[in-house]
Amino acid sequence: MNGVERIVVVGASLAGLRAAETLRAQGYAGSLTVVGEEPHPPYDRPPLSKQVLLGRVHARDVGLPRRRAVEARWKLGVRADRVDPEERQVVLADGEHLPYDRLLIATGTRARPWPKPAQAALDGVLTLRTADDAARLTERLDAGPRRVLVIGAGFTGSEIASACRERGLEVTVAERGPVPLVGALGGALGAFAAAAQRAHGVDLRCGVTVTALRSENGRFTGADFSDGGRIDADVAVVALGAVRNTEWLEGSGLAAGPRGVACDAGCRAFTMYGIVTDDVFVAGDVARFPHPLFEYQMLSLEHWGNAVAQAEVAAHNMVSPAPRRRPHLTVPAFWSSQFGLNIKSVGVPTFSDQVVLAQGSLQEGRFVAVYGYRGRITAAVTVNRAKWLEHYQYLIETSAPFPPAPGAADRPAVPVTVPSDVPDPHLLSHGPTVALTGHLPDRHLTLVRHGRPGPPPPADEETPG
Repeated sequence: MNGVERIVVVGASLAGLRAAETLRAQGYAGSLTVVGEEPHPPYDRPPLSKQVLLGRVHARDVGLPRRRAVEARWKLGVRADRVDPEERQVVLADGEHLPYDRLLIATGTRARPWPKPAQAALDGVLTLRTADDAARLTERLDAGPRRVLVIGAGFTGSEIASACRERGLEVTVAERGPVPLVGALGGALGAFAAAAQRAHGVDLRCGVTVTALRSENGRFTGADFSDGGRIDADVAVVALGAVRNTEWLEGSGLAAGPRGVACDAGCRAFTMYGIVTDDVFVAGDVARFPHPLFEYQMLSLEHWGNAVAQAEVAAHNMVSPAPRRRPHLTVPAFWSSQFGLNIKSVGVPTFSDQVVLAQGSLQEGRFVAVYGYRGRITAAVTVNRAKWLEHYQYLIETSAPFPPAPGAADRPAVPVTVPSDVPDPHLLSHGPTVALTGHLPDRHLTLVRHGRPGPPPPADEETPG
C-alpha cells in the first residue's frame, strides 16, 4: 500500500487504539506495532473521575471496546525513549529498535505533579490521570478521610470534588483563578460553577494558592494557603492540569515542546523548521493543529471525541495517496458531569470576547450559553440542555453571526450580552482543556456539510441530558 509496510504507533490509549483499528479497516495489511508506557491494554479515562471514584465501576473494568480485530504487536509497559527520523526507527527503553515507514505519535498527556518533590512524595498526596491513579484514590476515599483537599478547580478537580461530596466527604477546593472552570468556560460561567459547588457543601477557596503541604512522619496532614489560612486533611489530590508527553522527542528535529507536537490539518508532523513531514503523524492530546474556524490558531485539545476523530484522520492519511487525504476539521466538543449538572460544550469557549444566555436561566440550572468573537459564534455550552448542541454546532460551522437570532421558545425576554471574561492562562493553577497558540490571519471559512442542510432546532420540551 504505497510502499507502507511497517507502521509504529507510540501511545496505546484511545487515539492509538482507534488509529490501529482504522488502519486495518482501510485495508492496511503490513506490520503494525503499538507501544504503550502503561502495562494495561487501552482503557477509557473519563470514567476515572466519575463512576470509578463513586465506586460504581472498578478501575480495572474501564477497558475500551474493540470496534474490530486488530492484528498488531502490542509492546505494553515500555516507553519510547527517542525517535531517529533519518534511520526511521523508534528506540524503546528496553533497547529495542522499531523501524517504520509511517510513525504515529499519540503519547497524550500525564498529570502535572505537585512542584515540590518532597511534598509530592508524601503518603496521601495523589494525582488522577491513569487507572492506577484512580484505584489508589478510590481506596483512600473508601477509607473515609476526614477531609480531602483538591488543588485546582478545572474539570478534573471539580469532578473529583463532586465525587467526594456525593460520598458525603468534606472537601476543600483551592483555585488560583477567580472561579472554578474559568480556564475552560471563562469567568461568566465560572461564577455559576462556583455557586453550584458551594451549594453542594464544597469549601471553595478561589484566588489563593497552596503554599505548602504539611506532613507528619511522611504522611500528609494539611495545607497552608497564600492568604494565611490553613486546613487539616488526610488526602490531597493535585489537579493542576496536564503535561504533554513530548520529552522523548527531544533531538528528533520535530516541532515538539511543552505545548505538544505541531502538525498540519492532515495530522502530518512539522519539523522544527516548519517543514511538513510525510512519514510522521500526530493524533490526540499531544497534537497541535490549525483550525480554519478559529483563525488558524494552533489548537491543543484534551477531549475524548477529538482523540477519536483525529486518530481516524491520521490513520487514513498514513496509508492514502495525497489526492485522497482529508483534513481533521472536527469542531471540538466535550462533556462533564458534576454536582448534578450535565455540562456539554461545542466549539472553543475561550476563543471569545462575549457570551449571551441564549436559552433557559441560571436560576433554573438549565440553559444554553453562546460565545462570540468578533461578531460570530465560536462556542456554545449547555447545562442540562444537551439536545440543542447539534443546532449550535451548525451555527459555529457556518460562521453564524453573534449574538444568535431569536428562535427558541425559552429565550430570555431581553438577552444580555456580557464579556466572557476569559483569563490569561498565567493566572490559572491549571491549564485549559483547549489551548490556542498563534494564528495565521485569513478570511473566515465555513465548513460545508455536503449532502444535507443544517439541522432544525429541536423541540423546546426535553428531558435533562
